[in-house]
Amino acid sequence: MFDRNRLAKLHAEEQAIFLENNPKSKAAYEAADNLFGRVPMTWMNKKAGGFPLYFDKAVGNRIWDIDGHEYIDFALGDTGAMAGHSHPVVVDAIVNRVKTDGGMTTMLPTEDAQWVAKNLTERFGMAKWSFSLTATDANRWAIRLVRAITGKPKILFNAYCYHGSVDEALIVVGPDGEGMSRPGNVGSPVDVTETSRVAEFNDLEGLERQLKNGDVAAVLMEPALTNIGIVLPEPGYLEGVRELTKKYDALLIIDETHTFSAGWGGMTMRDHLEPDVFVIGKAIAGGIPTGTYGLSEEFAKRVLERTDLDLVDMGGVGGTLAGNPLSVAAMRATLEQVLTKENFEPMIDLATYFTAGVNELFEKYDLPWSINQLGARAEYRFAKPYPITGTAAFESADAELEDFLHLYLANRGVLLTPFHNMALMCPSTTKQDVDQHHRVFESGIQSLLSLD
Repeated sequence: MFDRNRLAKLHAEEQAIFLENNPKSKAAYEAADNLFGRVPMTWMNKKAGGFPLYFDKAVGNRIWDIDGHEYIDFALGDTGAMAGHSHPVVVDAIVNRVKTDGGMTTMLPTEDAQWVAKNLTERFGMAKWSFSLTATDANRWAIRLVRAITGKPKILFNAYCYHGSVDEALIVVGPDGEGMSRPGNVGSPVDVTETSRVAEFNDLEGLERQLKNGDVAAVLMEPALTNIGIVLPEPGYLEGVRELTKKYDALLIIDETHTFSAGWGGMTMRDHLEPDVFVIGKAIAGGIPTGTYGLSEEFAKRVLERTDLDLVDMGGVGGTLAGNPLSVAAMRATLEQVLTKENFEPMIDLATYFTAGVNELFEKYDLPWSINQLGARAEYRFAKPYPITGTAAFESADAELEDFLHLYLANRGVLLTPFHNMALMCPSTTKQDVDQHHRVFESGIQSLLSLD
């Protein structure tokens, strides 16, 4: 479609622009001798420009780096800042907790916790809630609960799913159709096939084949894959998953940490899903670390009836800071006043506008690319039609092309999620911001196609 030598040349030109424009970020990176990989977390080394931009400040959907450049932020912390950066309502709740009320962590409950739990019940339908510090932690505890209650050892996942750093989830479908460790997995405690089974997303036949083994405690899934592109469920797929879990006496855990972009009640409310356990994190506290898991009335009863399970001490979720007053106050402010039904509607409308504009560019330049939308979130993929399994989405990746486009956009003031081509709308994102993405994106396409 386009010349790879030209792509390499264009990428080198963008790297030169990036280097010239960001001397302070480059110097900060080179001076970070005491950081593992020179960054606070190694995933920050996903850097198409040769070094990461260093953060200075952020408000709404705008970020400024230490070299003084302003960016339209469509990454939004990979959904962690879905409410927008430093939303005044959330900031006020945090400041009030820290300066006025005091006590950021106390190991004591607050009344805000019940308000948050009741709101989560209204949104997602689960009867009982407990808090953690991340959705990863919530997923780990959910896994322990379902194993304890069912007596079965294995958890079933979709290939190339995203559930944080949960060991059991790092499994993909191998060439023989059976599970294997995901390439690049680091230091797994045991072979992942000892703890897990796997099926492709949208593959009910493959799911049933795995469930027939009778050793699956629960299916833990995103209702749409999100970290390998947005892979949407085919008609009837999610209903089929629920039917099969019931048929083979397995529980269903739905993780909406990313798919919360679908709306006020996520895909669970929108698509009338009926999980036994529900997990969410990131977005619900406006940027303050948090996670939570909810249990259905029936499953909560089964857990509490087990007097042999130490749910208070040794078997508790752990984490002294879980459910701390600061994160709970931030959750209440975010859920009550920011990520509301009234705010989700324009966010989703903007994502629809974003998606339509990108599709117009694909058609205008006859590109074999596609884009999917999930509520307030959209993502383009270098394949057409859009893949419907995680493995197909993984195989459609083009690291060289992705790095060039990300760098081209960043050099012109537009940020996408660094790991993939995801754009998320928050309450302060505007139509003009979307139009600016489209102008820069089109210019990048023209450069690739020698039309500039």
